[in-house]
Amino acid sequence: MTNIIKLREFRTFLFLIVLFLVVGLVNSDYLSLQNIDKSLKSSLLYIVLAVGMTFVLLTGNLDISVGGTLGLTAAVCGTILRDGGSILTAVIVAILIGAGVGLINGFGVIKLNISSFIMTLAILSITRVLQVIYTNGKWVENIPAKVKGLSNIGIFGMNVLTVIVIVGVILVQVYLTKSSKGRYYNAIGDNRDGAVSLGIPVNRYIAYSFVISGICAALAGLIFVSQIGFVSTNAGAGIELTVIAACVLGGVSLIGGIGTVVGAALGAIILTSINSALVYMKVPAFWNSTISGSLLIIIVVIDALLAFKANQKARKVRLNARVLQKEAHD
Repeated sequence: MTNIIKLREFRTFLFLIVLFLVVGLVNSDYLSLQNIDKSLKSSLLYIVLAVGMTFVLLTGNLDISVGGTLGLTAAVCGTILRDGGSILTAVIVAILIGAGVGLINGFGVIKLNISSFIMTLAILSITRVLQVIYTNGKWVENIPAKVKGLSNIGIFGMNVLTVIVIVGVILVQVYLTKSSKGRYYNAIGDNRDGAVSLGIPVNRYIAYSFVISGICAALAGLIFVSQIGFVSTNAGAGIELTVIAACVLGGVSLIGGIGTVVGAALGAIILTSINSALVYMKVPAFWNSTISGSLLIIIVVIDALLAFKANQKARKVRLNARVLQKEAHD
């Protein structure tokens, strides 16, 4: 239990519980099962994006292109579905688009030695332009009702998309923590030179991380289509910053090597829950970004201080143990 309490993910989950309880005291409707389910459904898109982003961040890189990948995929798959194409076809196309964008990002970072920030920022701009060209600057509308109905299908008392995403997060968490190859991502971000000396194919796994991030962004585009029911020309604009913030809030380090997809998913749920909480607390909409940003800074700073204090205490315990051991030896 002590080890669980020390986990960053536990503290993130605890803050989520406190958030619901505090807002629930102001407006009891916020604690209703309907609102909790709605908050979870609203966060699905961000959770999927955060899972992909976690792979990239673990290797010490950034993927700013996820918003553009989401928008382009949503536009392409939206037109496929609108014109009578099957959902399976849309899924396959989405995966191909996401993998393609990820491969381009990986090639630029690995082979051309371009900073991941610059490379993915350029791809973000390119995908935005491609989306406008593909749609002729128009919204993709008239999505079939059966597609929008996917967001309302229930299984085990939960939305089917919610179940799929939760199962996916659990499987990815197990892969990253329990398999030797899954731990390669943490090793690369923690000490790249050390990973190379251990024989880990660093470049290959960095490429994998960008491909996974691209595929997750593309799948998020499909979720966007099913939940919103149309695709605007600025779909996904600015979402990449929210996703990175969610990952950081969940304990994923921006310099690599530290973090879990469970933490990133919890961070995504918290950010979306904060926005809905402000609505239930009847806070004017123009304050939303300021309050959300301020809370994010406060949460991260407090957590960093707690982690620093815990590390200092652990270091002191280790030092005392060494002193006692030396005295006993003498």
